[in-house]
This record gives sequence, structure tokens and C-alpha cells, in this order.
Amino acid sequence: MLGEENAYLWRTSVYLAASASAEFFADIALAPMEACKVRIQTQPGYANTLRECAPKMHAEEGLNAFYKGVFPLWLRQIPYTMMKFACFERTVEMLYKHVVPKPRSECSKPEQLVVTFVAGYIAGVFCAMVSHPADSVVSVLNKERGSSAVEVLKRLGPVGVWKGLVARIIMIGTLTALQWFIYDSVKVYFRLPRPPPPEMPESLKRKMGLLDY
Repeated sequence: MLGEENAYLWRTSVYLAASASAEFFADIALAPMEACKVRIQTQPGYANTLRECAPKMHAEEGLNAFYKGVFPLWLRQIPYTMMKFACFERTVEMLYKHVVPKPRSECSKPEQLVVTFVAGYIAGVFCAMVSHPADSVVSVLNKERGSSAVEVLKRLGPVGVWKGLVARIIMIGTLTALQWFIYDSVKVYFRLPRPPPPEMPESLKRKMGLLDY
């Protein structure tokens, strides 16, 4: 739809739009399980399993029990996923351009996987930072009955929403790095296509005078 040149020029916007739309729908499926998870974690004795927790929550509060946290979940997960994909892709580009001393095509598979891990960890750090305030709100919201996201946000204040950020950076950074590393390792193991970082189309290079005629 964009064409080869615009797809390259606007690639960050494409990453952001694609990841945001995917996460929007994913969170609709995630919200009930997130609500049960937080309820089990924060209310000892309420339930021990998803099979036990979900019917109990539905009987007490109806469907609202599972979806009252979907809006703050979107606020947490959509920026998280947008950062996860866009930051990863652009970091890979920057590492091969400015850090790795040779082109990707000349790197061994282990060297490429190291780049994947480093880029994933950097992306994870930014994921944690952009999603942490909303994560704090979601956790409290699912723990307390009858509270709204605005009420919880006011109660936590600008300092409270950032509590635990360092621990979350370590957790999310490591998690995201391992996700990308495992994803790429599976591709390597099964010899699946692994597209290189995007390159400027020849037609765009000619327009910008970057080619010798």
C-alpha cells in the first residue's frame, strides 16, 4: 500500500502501527487471565487456580470483573509492544551500522544472535519504562473491588506509579532479550528465512543522489 520507498522511509511508523493494532486485539483475550492472575496473587485464600478463580469472579461481579482492567491494560501493553518491536528493529539497524565491524551477511549465526540479544535487552529496558505506570495501576485495580483507574492513579501519585521500576527493568529487559533470542534461534535451527535489516531502495538512492551514474 505504501510502496517500496515510503515503506522504507516510514518503517518506524509501520512498526508502531502494526504492533499497536496487534496488541489491541491480544489484550481483549489477555484481560480475563490478567484479572484472575492478579486476584490470585493479591488476595491469599481467594483461589489457587484459574479454573477455581474465574467462575468465582464471574459469580460475584459478572463479566465486568474480567474487563474492568482492559483500558489500563491497553495503556500498559500497547506502548510496551510498540516499543518492543520498533525499538528492537531500529536498534538492530543501528548496531549493524555503527557497532558491528562487518555487514550482517558476513557475520556468523552466533554473532547475529548476540546482536539479537543485545537489541532485545535494550528494547526491553524502554518497554519497562513506558509501561510501568500503567502496570502499577492495573495491579492495584485488579486487587481492589470498586476502584477506577483514575482513582488508583490519584492515590498512587506521580511517585507511587514508578515504585519498583528498577526491578521491572531487570525483569522485562531480560524477558524481552530472551524472547527475541529464542525466536531468532528457532529460525536459525530450522533454517527459516531471516530477513536482513531494511535497506534503502535503489530508486530512493538515485533520487537522493547517493548512487554514482
